Amino acid sequence: MGKYLFSNTPQNNPLTIPLTCNKLTYMKKTTTKKNNNVIPEKIGFTTSVPVEVLFAAGKVPVDLNNIFINAPHATDYIEQAELAGFPRNMCAWIKGIYTAAVNSDISEVIGVIQGDCSNAQALMEVLIEHGMNTYHFAYPYDRGESFIKLSIDKMMKHYGVGMKSVMEQKARLDRIRRKIRKVDKMTHVDNIVSSFENHYFQVSASDFNLDPDNFEDDIDIFLKSLPEREPFKEDIRLGYIGVPPIFTDLYDFLDSHGARVVYNEVQQQFSMPYNTKTIYEQYLKFSYPYDIFGRIKVIKAEIKKRRLDGVIHYVQSFCFRQIEDLIVRKALGVPMLLLEGDRPMRLDARTKLRLEVFLEMLGKR
Repeated sequence: MGKYLFSNTPQNNPLTIPLTCNKLTYMKKTTTKKNNNVIPEKIGFTTSVPVEVLFAAGKVPVDLNNIFINAPHATDYIEQAELAGFPRNMCAWIKGIYTAAVNSDISEVIGVIQGDCSNAQALMEVLIEHGMNTYHFAYPYDRGESFIKLSIDKMMKHYGVGMKSVMEQKARLDRIRRKIRKVDKMTHVDNIVSSFENHYFQVSASDFNLDPDNFEDDIDIFLKSLPEREPFKEDIRLGYIGVPPIFTDLYDFLDSHGARVVYNEVQQQFSMPYNTKTIYEQYLKFSYPYDIFGRIKVIKAEIKKRRLDGVIHYVQSFCFRQIEDLIVRKALGVPMLLLEGDRPMRLDARTKLRLEVFLEMLGKR
């Protein structure tokens, strides 16, 4: 995520946080120096990977999804990819990631070819043809410890780091993750964090906004501001499951209609919300890249814990995960709305109407 104002903060508690890391500026092709030293190599990735390895190697991890979705004109990224030959009927995130990679000074792109997007392998091949360095990472479908150990050990060897330095980075990042857990707790227990704010801090944990120290400062500033707030008194408590939304105003819309998202599933997983002793255990507990049944188990526990009235299941157009809705809607036991998005845009009239009807139905229960 780049510099982002909290536009849906309650009006009686206005808050503007001067976020210290402007990711979009940082990603421009430039020889700019930082603290009189050349900025370290930037390693892009297509979804969350063991960033501890990259920080241990002195690299800067970059979540290319965040570069794409926070661009001032994100739709231009899609158009550039389509001009390069990407088909219209393909996931917009893949096209955005492609453009984010080729337009920046990324040294290498890590493609998660198992456990995320079914198009990731082909994307890596296109980037290779484009002259970019790539590395392939895989999460095991069977969630086997020996396989994840193999994947992480191979990644450590590729970047020339040992377990000691990786664990040092894990300890550093876990300190920040514990603070993000406080933000999440203050969302669903203390009720003083908005839908978008909960989304923002958790989704940003995929790459710590390129600079963990500055990102931690932003969290500290935010946490110190919270005691001054009055609790939200929304009528409807929602869960949001699925990949982060491509709609730019979804959380604002829900907040303005008497609802609040107090659980963001995948975003929470990006923040690694577990206490783990090893790097292997951490990425085995990370539920997103594994089968839907493991995710459902986590979601059902959070529905009960957070007292959710209903769930929005977001799916991306042309994504294989749409099929998983057939399983999810039978398993959760609460009202659920399937929401589909295609390109970065504000909610259209039809989607707004569907959300309004869903919220009205929940309000009558």
